[in-house]
Amino acid sequence: MRTHILIASALALFISCNNNGEKSVDKNMIELKRGSVILCGPQEGEVFGSVSFNAAVPAQFQKDFNTAIALLHSFEYDEAEKMFAKVIDEDPGCAMAYWGVAMSNFHPLWAPPSQAELQKGLQVVQAARSITNKTRRESGYIEAIAQFYEHADEMDHHSRVLKFEKAMADVYRLYPDDKEAAVFYALALNAAVDPSDKTYSRQRKAFELLEPIFQQQPLHPGIAHYIIHNMDYPGIAELALPAARKYATIAPAST
Repeated sequence: MRTHILIASALALFISCNNNGEKSVDKNMIELKRGSVILCGPQEGEVFGSVSFNAAVPAQFQKDFNTAIALLHSFEYDEAEKMFAKVIDEDPGCAMAYWGVAMSNFHPLWAPPSQAELQKGLQVVQAARSITNKTRRESGYIEAIAQFYEHADEMDHHSRVLKFEKAMADVYRLYPDDKEAAVFYALALNAAVDPSDKTYSRQRKAFELLEPIFQQQPLHPGIAHYIIHNMDYPGIAELALPAARKYATIAPAST
């Protein structure tokens, strides 16, 4: 309990410090990807898997938000941004939709973001911070991705990924019952792996997080997808075989 209180206090102070003096941003000037989502498979049913993300999203937009999260987990980043933009257009006060755009431009297991993506990511982080109608937990998510986008001109890519990893670890420790926090923390661990570490410590830690949740949520696209990528190393790859066999049926509309 004391550990959780200390983490909560530190996170609250961290959020407060980062919001002080925050530059204002004109949300209408942010160039978001928009348009119809391009499907690469079946057109009906749970074609991107099943996700339920607890966020301050109006009920009528919750399905679109969950679809955006599912697309994000399947690395369909352009399509995810379109769905988050749709939520923003309908509800400009949805802070987590801006967080979703920031995550869509991060693509942590791919090549580093372009300069334009870094700029957009910082803009949407600033937009999310400016919205007061959000929970402390949501602020934790927003501040975690902010660690990656801030100071991009001063810190190298991997150093900022490590800051994101640390911040997501704090979110997960503070909200251990939040399954999405565990999933995104596992993604952060995967993004931060040290290629020289042949004990695969981060990979094994991520697997320990994801495997029990996979048993509870077998249709969650992110859990299966991250297990596959996380364990794609000699000596541990066989642990991902059940997830690999399952993933194509979880998200058949993903490439």
